[in-house]
Amino acid sequence: MEAAVPEKPEGDEPAGPVAAGDPPPPAVAEASSGAVPPATPPAGDTAEEDSEEPARLRARDLIAPSRHEAEEKADEPEGEVKHAEVIAFANQKGGVAKTTTTLNLAVAFAESGHRVLCIDLDPQGNLTMSQGIDPDKVEKSLYDVLVHDMPISEIIVKKEIDIAVASIDLAGAEIAMSTKIGRERSLEKALKEVSADYDFVCIDTPPSLGLLTINALTAANKVIVPVQCEYLSMRGLVQLQNTLKMIQENLNPDVRIEGILPTMLDSRTVHAKEAVEILEENFGDLVFKSRIRKAIKFAEAPVKGSSVLKYDPQGNAAGYYRDLAKEVLAHESA
Repeated sequence: MEAAVPEKPEGDEPAGPVAAGDPPPPAVAEASSGAVPPATPPAGDTAEEDSEEPARLRARDLIAPSRHEAEEKADEPEGEVKHAEVIAFANQKGGVAKTTTTLNLAVAFAESGHRVLCIDLDPQGNLTMSQGIDPDKVEKSLYDVLVHDMPISEIIVKKEIDIAVASIDLAGAEIAMSTKIGRERSLEKALKEVSADYDFVCIDTPPSLGLLTINALTAANKVIVPVQCEYLSMRGLVQLQNTLKMIQENLNPDVRIEGILPTMLDSRTVHAKEAVEILEENFGDLVFKSRIRKAIKFAEAPVKGSSVLKYDPQGNAAGYYRDLAKEVLAHESA
């Protein structure tokens, strides 16, 4: 039987370094012999002390978790919340097929199995009308969302896709919001309520670079710029680029141009071909490979309150936007 090692009395620690010839201290001797010392409870945690007085709270228990605790918590798997990709369709020039592109691309996304919300931010309400809804009879619209902070879910109507409707009241929204703090972020804040419910949010903007368009660009991740294949239409791209640069510097550093879309293309004319060439020379890969050519179906479909993909599903016009949807989704996966 091994001899018991006498406990070292308190206060007998060596005052200086151990001389070469001196015997090693008991702890070293135990380590060298392979014997495991008995576990000694940490100071302050003995049963006697626990019985005498309750444990005192430590300072770190009263404040934020330590870095190590935070790291342990970060390692725990959490369900990732996916937020919608927000795409604004913008060009301050009117008549370049912004509304047509917003609706039909959104429906093409929906055909591919994605959840899509369209937002009609244009006081003319053309996107709302294109889904068979009369803007003059709408009781609640985006005006109430932007000005009175109404939840956006209260104005969403389910048609071919979900649509946040517009009314003529939107024409006075910019004046009504002029004294509102954070007015440029009103739409961005409203979308937080439904962002997890959709894969894409497509915003149709008015033909201007006013406060409504600024709200759209502040809320968006990407911008698609429909451009009619005419010289005067392309000149507006410079102004849009300047506005987008100011948005990036002051409000939304993450927004970027997804692509420039040639619309209303009449390939029979030399002017249209030259316009596309000018776009590609100046913007390169930003110009979509897809082309939206002129077709009477684009004018006929809104009369029936539907997209061209529903009105003439097998026609060329519907095919143009299905091709565009494939190109945009390919960009997403890349």
